Amino acid sequence: MNKEHILNRFISYVTVDTESDPNNPAFPSTEKQWNLAKQLEKELNEIGLSDVELDENCYIMATLPSNIDYEVPTIGFVAHIDTSPDFTGKDVKPQIHENYDGKDILLNKEQNIVLSPDYFDDLLQYKGQTIITTDGTTLLGADDKAGVTEIVSAMEYLIQHPEIKHGKIRICFTPDEEVGKGAHLFDVEKFGAEWAYTMDGSQIGELEYENFNAAGAVVTINGKIVHPGYAKGKMINSMLIANEFIAMLPENEVPEKTSGYEGFFHLHDMEGKVEQTTLQYIIRDHDLNLFEKRKELMQTITSQLNNKLGNDLIEVSIKDQYYNMKEKVVPVMHIVDIVEDVMKEMNITPLIKPIRGGTDGSQLSYKGLPCPNIFAGGHNFHGRYEYVPLESIIKATEVIVGIAQKVTVNFS
Repeated sequence: MNKEHILNRFISYVTVDTESDPNNPAFPSTEKQWNLAKQLEKELNEIGLSDVELDENCYIMATLPSNIDYEVPTIGFVAHIDTSPDFTGKDVKPQIHENYDGKDILLNKEQNIVLSPDYFDDLLQYKGQTIITTDGTTLLGADDKAGVTEIVSAMEYLIQHPEIKHGKIRICFTPDEEVGKGAHLFDVEKFGAEWAYTMDGSQIGELEYENFNAAGAVVTINGKIVHPGYAKGKMINSMLIANEFIAMLPENEVPEKTSGYEGFFHLHDMEGKVEQTTLQYIIRDHDLNLFEKRKELMQTITSQLNNKLGNDLIEVSIKDQYYNMKEKVVPVMHIVDIVEDVMKEMNITPLIKPIRGGTDGSQLSYKGLPCPNIFAGGHNFHGRYEYVPLESIIKATEVIVGIAQKVTVNFS
């Protein structure tokens, strides 16, 4: 595979601002996502894919027709075009660091922003490779433009190498994954695959078919403002009540203190004045029973504080977002086994572990399209220290090609 060609493709994607907006109910949530969608529509036609379609909701689908004379399952590959609103994706300036020496990488001299293996020790496994970073002022967008790059590059490679046998392959690029809407308007029937894979994981070797059960909670606390000089017995400071609410949740069950299968409550936004304070949480757990107990705990704390205060000053609204895909994938575990076999044949150690997050694949699995997740290669998503080794992008591209081949062998 042409290393420079794949690098240039990735850069052409990440330099397009596609940040999504959690506060906009429109679909897609930002108009600028159309810019990359239209670029991809043109590119997919140019490399020779069939049935290229950009629909009214900013989903791009296309087909690589089968080149064999017998029937095998139609499979799919999915990635998302938007980037996280957690950190700016405007004016991304990728930095290319060839033959990484294992030392600190200076991202931005003016602001003294450094990507250091002393803190991000995963860097050390990529010594000698080409590391793509930000300039420290934006995220990179490897989540998930690395996945988009890999799918497009794999399809192009298969078209250019007809000697590689494969069945029908469908691909789709979705908007708004980062704000939880990526699969909401995905037309599974039109997609027409028996199963698919999201190319949206992190480090090389990751293979995942479990994810969090997820909910969002909005806690609204109403207070009462009066002149502070005459406030005794009258003022109700909603911010202080909010502090009490926060303190009643388990202090160690937060993202920065949990790992593996451990769930958490994450306070990701807080806005307050004396009159009213709003807390926005995400609730996560792999175990469905523990997930339900987490939601119940937030309701219990609300009731306890309202009883203590003698007023219904606190309201909590909880909305489920997605569920653990494991229930839908385990009955068809051969779709995971195929990827594991391909990785082992390529001398990639499969890292099978639960996703501590969500993916389009979780919602798609519940819509009838079982959809495990495969590494895309990036690290430190959603922030200024995001990076991706070019070699990992190439390996992920080769895994896609290998899966296409493996399906023709396993179902011949």
